[in-house]
Amino acid sequence: MSNSLKFETQSGENPVPLSHAETDALLASVKEQLDLETFDPDNHQLLKQMVECLGDTRGLVRLSFAQTLGEIGEPATPFLLEALANHPNVVVRRASAKTLTLLADPKTVPNLVHAFLNDEDTVVQGSAVGALARTGEAAVPVLLEILAAPENSEATKGHAAWALAFIGSEAKEYIYPAIASDSPEVRGAVVGAIAKVAQESPEPQAFNLLVNALTDSDANVRCEAAAVLGNLAYQPAIPNLAELLHHHDWETRKAGALALMKVGDRSAIVPLQAALSQESETAVQQVLKLAISQLERKTEADDW
Repeated sequence: MSNSLKFETQSGENPVPLSHAETDALLASVKEQLDLETFDPDNHQLLKQMVECLGDTRGLVRLSFAQTLGEIGEPATPFLLEALANHPNVVVRRASAKTLTLLADPKTVPNLVHAFLNDEDTVVQGSAVGALARTGEAAVPVLLEILAAPENSEATKGHAAWALAFIGSEAKEYIYPAIASDSPEVRGAVVGAIAKVAQESPEPQAFNLLVNALTDSDANVRCEAAAVLGNLAYQPAIPNLAELLHHHDWETRKAGALALMKVGDRSAIVPLQAALSQESETAVQQVLKLAISQLERKTEADDW
């Protein structure tokens, strides 16, 4: 207990890196206090020292401190945010972001966004967007803003789209209207998020929006909609997917053929064969042949 007492009485001082033995003693002391319900959440110096220990060279020790700070909860949040924004040790910034993922506090959204968009370390960026995803609905508006901003990179928008899809059903209030966004990046990400909604709680509105997206003016959005409908094996979309086989854009025709193959219904064989007889693009011909072959094989297996 002597180590923990030292930490608790260093009020006003900046925390310093500890030896492994001191770090282990601090962790044991805090865990004991939590078990005995004697932990003082107003001991700011102790909380600062715990955050400093997120820079320990041992991964399991960092994880233990992260879990313990997660158990402490809201009192630890300001110190984690300060470390995320300003700590010179990238390991501490990474671990702070990961710990904030455990807390999933909506109030941290602005800080997490700043780290996501501005930290020089890609691991910090990824951990920050992971924490945003865990905060749920509160993060959705800003994720949509990130997707719509032309200055953001494709990688940044890809992370934001992943977070949006992770949030899933909680985001419905925002993502359903956003399918009409002027930004194709937003519409494409929303298609992926709606697909997650359709998986979690199948509802007609979600599927209708996905089917409507097959006629989007942007090829990437059309292809994404086709892909998710195929992955969802949504049979009512077969006629709409079949229409894509005659689209002027060959990537869209290819996406339609792949989706029909994944849906796996034998009724798609006829439109696929008709499309193959008219197809001039080699890459699409190959996918059409593959889709027909797979569906014929499936038909034979079902008949057997």
